[in-house]
Amino acid sequence: MQPRITIKYCTQCRWLLRAAWMAQELLTTFETDLGEVALLPATGGIFEVSLDGELIYSRKAEGRFPESKELKQLIRDRIDPGRDLGHSDRK
Repeated sequence: MQPRITIKYCTQCRWLLRAAWMAQELLTTFETDLGEVALLPATGGIFEVSLDGELIYSRKAEGRFPESKELKQLIRDRIDPGRDLGHSDRK
């Protein structure tokens, strides 16, 4: 079974476009490795990314939104640690 990513975003804060853009980035990078990227509307300033139910990024905990590069690295490290992400691995 392929991994499932969920992006929970705040509708009150109008973060749908940010969540959709992040989903697009992940689907482009991991096009054959992910089974699903789901967008979950919520409230209360939430922006959280989970992989197979495990929270891997929380805007509240980090105090900021994730960079696409770091989110790709977090996912890669869990689903395919040996994978080269090209420009996303460069400093």
